[in-house]
Amino acid sequence: QVQLVESGGGLVQPGGSLRLSCAASGSILSIYTMRWYRRVSGEQRELVATITRSGSTNCVDSVKGRFTISRDNAKNTVYLQMNSLKPEDTAVYYCNADIARVADYLTHNYWGQGTQVTVSS
Repeated sequence: QVQLVESGGGLVQPGGSLRLSCAASGSILSIYTMRWYRRVSGEQRELVATITRSGSTNCVDSVKGRFTISRDNAKNTVYLQMNSLKPEDTAVYYCNADIARVADYLTHNYWGQGTQVTVSS
């Protein structure tokens, strides 16, 4: 069984910072691309940032210069450093990853349970 568990969400004032973490656990052979998505209540889920196993990154225009995605392969963990937060960043943030399992050597896509980020004064 493979799990993704996010942490680090919370309430922050506009202009503040938060760091989200997502740790993968279980019988993992390898972790490939890892991603952060977010969903505002009543809207579709949006891809925020992506990082490959080798460290290549990409992010949506609305967060460029403010958010940074990174990963620690030794810890099976991906991070999202969020600076200069705005009220429109308020959403549930989800971790997503392509993970090869020991059980079948196949790559499957996994989601975390989500963590709430609220930006408000």
